[in-house]
Amino acid sequence: MTVTLLGATEIRRLAAELDVTPTKKLGQNFVVDANTVRKIVNVGKVRAGERVVEVGPGLGSLTLAILETGASVTAVEIDHRLAARLPQTAVDHGVPAEALTVVDADALRITELPGDPSVLVANLPYNVSVPVLLHFMETFPSLQRGVVMVQAEVGERLAAPPGSKVYGAPSVKAAWYGPWRLAGNVSRQVFWPVPNIDSVLVAFERDEEPRGSEELRRATFRIVDAAFQQRRKMLRQALSLVLGGTAAEASAILEKAGVAPTARGEQLTVDDFVRIAEALDANLEA
Repeated sequence: MTVTLLGATEIRRLAAELDVTPTKKLGQNFVVDANTVRKIVNVGKVRAGERVVEVGPGLGSLTLAILETGASVTAVEIDHRLAARLPQTAVDHGVPAEALTVVDADALRITELPGDPSVLVANLPYNVSVPVLLHFMETFPSLQRGVVMVQAEVGERLAAPPGSKVYGAPSVKAAWYGPWRLAGNVSRQVFWPVPNIDSVLVAFERDEEPRGSEELRRATFRIVDAAFQQRRKMLRQALSLVLGGTAAEASAILEKAGVAPTARGEQLTVDDFVRIAEALDANLEA
């Protein structure tokens, strides 16, 4: 049986049936355009036989587009009503029962996923998008690539290169895992209700080899947070508390890492931050 997609009329009917009023808090702007959900799946390079984790499936429009490829889906949904209804929607649209697993949980708290998915697909609201993405990249090393639909401001920050205006801590932390890139704009008109902000697609691929140990990641992220807590400050000042306690001690560690003490966090790559963390560790061991 062929998998069919949701249309705008059915999405509104499902919302009425479940008494779901789209809320900003949960980012419930439902996608009602078939071409858009297929575009997202195409950008994610989803293939038959793969296991995909979808965060925030909502009423299931993107879920069905993923399943249409022949992939299987583990869907993580925080809204109990939506989580309970999704399996029936999938059956009604021709999805084999074993192809969809629904996890009724908060994506920020989940630590296990059935099936060890290798692809992440998500439509994430502004307030949790970066925390959810970083949590999933940290917690599920089986994730090798993916695509997320987020507000334009968030997407631009995730994919920002060093030196750009929007480059910040999320940019560096995302880059720890591999490259991220903007992969297309999404029209406001494909959502119901129509939002008052723009959305973009962001695609990522995990590096073949981890950049470092979990201990090194935590140390690097602490330094990143300190560097961007006070934007436009020189690193010898911004990092003084995490690199020894004084500007002089911070300068010595920065120089050991090959980073100018007068540089600013906005200029550094993730590899620069890693070298600072390694120099700090070497300094503590000395």
